[in-house]
Amino acid sequence: MSLKSKGIAAERDMVHLLQDRGFAAIRVAGSGSTQTPSTDILAGNGMRIFSIECKTVKGASRYVSRESISDFISFSRQFGAEPWIAVRFFRTPWRFLLVEDIPLTEKNVSITKSLAEAKGLLLDEMLEISESPQEVVVTKK
Repeated sequence: MSLKSKGIAAERDMVHLLQDRGFAAIRVAGSGSTQTPSTDILAGNGMRIFSIECKTVKGASRYVSRESISDFISFSRQFGAEPWIAVRFFRTPWRFLLVEDIPLTEKNVSITKSLAEAKGLLLDEMLEISESPQEVVVTKK
């Protein structure tokens, strides 16, 4: 299975997890392959709208360009959605990170397994947060 196919399968998995919890959710086909900023998944339940960028990681860390993260945040804000980075390391559950919780390097953001476990929320924890999109404040339980 190609890396692209694995990414698509992971995004579809996320869509189904959100739908199972009562959210309308869609995978944005072509995200990441166009010049226009976008997101991987849009989901909402009439009260909250999420913009989710999905990353699957086989190793211990994943680097994502600062530019792609900046574009993702801009798209999410313009759409009126809460921007979340969903990351799943090999044989672990999805973890959801706020962009400001991810350390920046000179050209990238660095997502590590230890960061995801320390700062990331599990799906059900993330869905319970009831702050407005502009004022999302998350503390790890």
